[in-house]
Amino acid sequence: MKKEFLRRFIGGILLVSLIALGFSKPVQDYLSIPKQVTLFEGDKLDFSNSVSVEASVNKPSDNIEIDQKTNMVSLEAKEHGKDEVVLELAGFPIKKVDVNVLKDFRVMPGGQSIGVKLNTVGVLVVGHHQVQAEEGRVSPGETAGIKVGDIITEINGTRIDKMSDVGPFVQKAGESGQPMDIVIKRENQKVRTKLEPKKDKQENTFKLGLYIRDSAAGIGTMTFYHPESKKYGALGHVISDMDTKKPIVVEDGQIVRSTVTSIEKGANGDPGEKLARFSSDRQVIGNIKLNSPYGIFGELNNGIKNGIMDKPMPIALSHQVKEGPAKILTVVDNDEVKLFDIEIVSTIPQKFPATKGMVIKVTDPKLLEKTGGIVQGMSGSPIIQDNKLIGAVTHVFVNDPTSGYGVHIEWMLNEAGIDIYDKPRKQAS
Repeated sequence: MKKEFLRRFIGGILLVSLIALGFSKPVQDYLSIPKQVTLFEGDKLDFSNSVSVEASVNKPSDNIEIDQKTNMVSLEAKEHGKDEVVLELAGFPIKKVDVNVLKDFRVMPGGQSIGVKLNTVGVLVVGHHQVQAEEGRVSPGETAGIKVGDIITEINGTRIDKMSDVGPFVQKAGESGQPMDIVIKRENQKVRTKLEPKKDKQENTFKLGLYIRDSAAGIGTMTFYHPESKKYGALGHVISDMDTKKPIVVEDGQIVRSTVTSIEKGANGDPGEKLARFSSDRQVIGNIKLNSPYGIFGELNNGIKNGIMDKPMPIALSHQVKEGPAKILTVVDNDEVKLFDIEIVSTIPQKFPATKGMVIKVTDPKLLEKTGGIVQGMSGSPIIQDNKLIGAVTHVFVNDPTSGYGVHIEWMLNEAGIDIYDKPRKQAS
């Protein structure tokens, strides 16, 4: 009985000791050291710990340089390539860290207000309406099973690109009494149906009972421009149709310069909005090739400058972003880009692309006075921290317009087709 009690007592002490050890600072420091780190050439990484840990590499390395300090190990990325660092305690290896050094990479930060015009694939169905036909009120499109959000891509075997392409087919089908063969893009499916126009008694014209649209326009903010490839990214979120609330499937599009004319200030429950117009010359400065959850992407015709940060800037990967002060570049008057203070409230070191990687809060008194916080049209405003481009503003919190979400820049670069994870250069033999 005594032996059983003693065994349980000792087991309890060991359990408590192990739990306490797990919460001790040296163990916590050890657990916080990542197994793998990715750095750009010139970046530094500090491992702080409350016990004396030493670092070493298996052989002389051109990729990284180690600086040993009291309770601190610093790694400096020197040259593109891969290596591994072994952390030792009292001469015993305790952890191996794989280090991947990427080539120095820089982009031009944006902040400019841009006008956006999207041309859809086919024509988008945005609603139904009733036609006053001989047999009564009817919507031929709805009868044919065509839904809001469908995209009409073909009529009678002919590709449809714009609204004006539809009219001649409607007139011909109405006069002949023969229904049209319709091909629809619905989500990822191709749907075929027959659609017979009906003659409106009041207007004496043949109608489909559908509201359709072939383009969309709006404003946003440029995020970055890559001078070597001429590729850019903007907005930081997908453009959806105002009626269907579904992402617009883009055939092509253009971006032009825009000028902010006024601001509708945000308040709780009302996010506010930048009011802007396309610049008077309507000069096309780039194309739009992709409308995705991470923004719009394409190529610029010429390089652009924001007038405040006009040199290529390094970027930070998601795990390098930290909570604390940062700044955004955006326009609130005319076409002048300015820097404003914000706070990174939280950030997630994402391993895979995701649209909401940061929570941000506007702290700049001048911006709060002018806009109330984050407003529509500010999406895409680049976020700068420690002189690095780290992401873009994407969404505002409806019930708190001073706060919103941001997307990490590496996912926008990835969506733009820019490979920052370039393969290492081969060493000369």
